[in-house]
Amino acid sequence: MNANTTTPAQAPLQSNPLLDFVSPARFDEVKAEHIEPAMDGLIQAAQAALGHVLTPDFKADWDSIELHLDVPVERLSRAWGMINHLNAVMDSAAFRLAYNQVLPKVTEFWTQLGSNEELFKKYACVSTDALHPHAHQALKLALRNFILGGAQLKGEDQVQYAQVQEQLAQLTQKFSENVLDATDAWFYLATRSELDGLPEDVIQAAHESALAQGQDGYRMSLKMPCYLPVMQYAQNPQLRHKLYQAYQTRASDQAETSALVFDNTTVMQEILRLRHQESQLLGFEHFAALSLEPKMAQSASEVIDFLQTLARRAKPHALQDLADLKTYAKEMGIHEPQAWDWTFIGEKLKEARYAFSEQEVKAYFPFESVLTGLFGLIQKLFGVSISQTQTHVWHEDVRFYNITQGAELVAQFYLDPFARQSKRGGAWMDDAQCRWLRPDVGTLQKPIAHLVCNFANATSTTAATLTHDDVITLFHEFGHGLHHMLSKVNVRDVSGINGVEWDAVELPSQWMENFCWEWSVVEPMTEHALTGERMPKALFDRMLKARNYQSGLQTLRQVEFALFDMQLHSQATPVQDVQALLSGIKAQVSVIPSPAWVRSAHSFSHIFSGGYAAGYYSYKWAEVLSADAYGAFEDSMTDRGDFDPQTGQRFLQEILQVGGSRPALESFIAFRGRAPEMDALLRHQGMSETVPTS
Repeated sequence: MNANTTTPAQAPLQSNPLLDFVSPARFDEVKAEHIEPAMDGLIQAAQAALGHVLTPDFKADWDSIELHLDVPVERLSRAWGMINHLNAVMDSAAFRLAYNQVLPKVTEFWTQLGSNEELFKKYACVSTDALHPHAHQALKLALRNFILGGAQLKGEDQVQYAQVQEQLAQLTQKFSENVLDATDAWFYLATRSELDGLPEDVIQAAHESALAQGQDGYRMSLKMPCYLPVMQYAQNPQLRHKLYQAYQTRASDQAETSALVFDNTTVMQEILRLRHQESQLLGFEHFAALSLEPKMAQSASEVIDFLQTLARRAKPHALQDLADLKTYAKEMGIHEPQAWDWTFIGEKLKEARYAFSEQEVKAYFPFESVLTGLFGLIQKLFGVSISQTQTHVWHEDVRFYNITQGAELVAQFYLDPFARQSKRGGAWMDDAQCRWLRPDVGTLQKPIAHLVCNFANATSTTAATLTHDDVITLFHEFGHGLHHMLSKVNVRDVSGINGVEWDAVELPSQWMENFCWEWSVVEPMTEHALTGERMPKALFDRMLKARNYQSGLQTLRQVEFALFDMQLHSQATPVQDVQALLSGIKAQVSVIPSPAWVRSAHSFSHIFSGGYAAGYYSYKWAEVLSADAYGAFEDSMTDRGDFDPQTGQRFLQEILQVGGSRPALESFIAFRGRAPEMDALLRHQGMSETVPTS
């Protein structure tokens, strides 16, 4: 469709907020009818720019390509990023329809751009003699990405590659939609007597949710602010069973009959088949080999060895964790614990062993106080200030902030903290725009980030408070944001998180989590929701003792997911029975069996729609880096718990500011003075000691 034509279903281009590139974006004005005309026009402009760059007399020069091609491509990327973001946080039938209508066009453009042989040759002819080191690294990565993007394919292979990319884009989107729809569609209307043991704020939220739907009772959902407290605190085992089974069978063949329309079984099989076909076309043995090509890890066998080593170190601790749970379950009168009982038993044992409950802790973490404490920590570590300001947002809960250093604006970010219907679950950071010395206007574009979480919102009678796990999640996502926003690199493709190896991108986020266990950080951001008092040091000390509670079980759970992902994608032929593979890995790694009807793979969005395919191991891989990096802060900490500002500045300069402008291992060594070691991770998780066997 020509970008200059309009229909009753389209908005005039001159009023289209997707085509307004003055920051920040006009999110509140974007409608479904804006999507197609905006994307048609931007794709057309980018294609015209590509044609110009590929003319024989166009000089193969980095600055010229950046000016004539990267500018229109970056505009296309920013507009599509807005659309992708809104699709994740404000899903609707009209928006989803418009999104899926343009998805094939956008996928086709990116595929053609990344596999264009003539453009690959143009880049290959760029002289590196006068290039800035950052531009040199960007060029090196661009050439590698052309090869991985199919630029060396010919004829029918190139056609097949393009078809694979389009089908994968549609199928991964369908997987994500099925998980969201299956989660949103399920609810259970409970009576008050079924909710014994649940925190009052969860009960109140469930009641208000029912009233909003014109229902009596208490509307229970599979959203995490409802589901997790039920698993932890509900005294009614039937209620735990009901929610557990619904959650663990989402988007699968084992779901309730009415929800089978969301079954992801065939979607997963087709995704795996297409990924294998893609890897074969590009000359790789399997998809894992293709996925690992731009990562720190060198091979699937190296990753599997790493994970199996971690599993061997963790398993004795996990068996001890399980033995403790079984002993306590008998004391509770639960002689044959079921899958939906373990979290409940574990919470009760933690309360008994460490004399505190998560709900007791939660009262000390009002959302506003935690934000203030987080921002104060960032200011101390890196010498920047964070202040809220007003702009266009997509929902009334969303906030917008400036990061400044003195009078200079460094970066900006959106914070969308609370769970709601039609919002994808989980937590993540996305870049709205990156730091870039724009060649079209000659000015420095400042980075903007999206920080998204799914915390429980305030009710009519209670303020929003966070569990300590929520606090860790917020710090984690802000670590990603810092990596993006504090960059000092002016070349777009290696600025912030761009160009950082996928298995190192979690380093700053997991590094930030450690501060949630420092009294000097935690104490100032606590304020009891009712009394306003700070958290008592004795309570924090009990939390600290419980930090590694069930760390063996938790480590094995992550290793199980990572091994499943890597083995799923490293087979010589596509896996046909995904459930059989997962069950086999569970039998090898896990110490707690799951019911035969559990289908956790069917909602494993990280690897089927979230970019972590053959890369889920990176959480544990990067955890080694982050724990070791944090060790430098522990080594330099004063007796009062103050952090050495010079260590903070080194982390800023050697990790955060350099982004993807050099290999992650070089950045780590520049900060730490040596290669990373696993010992710090095992020590942080309480697994450095050998568990005695009887």
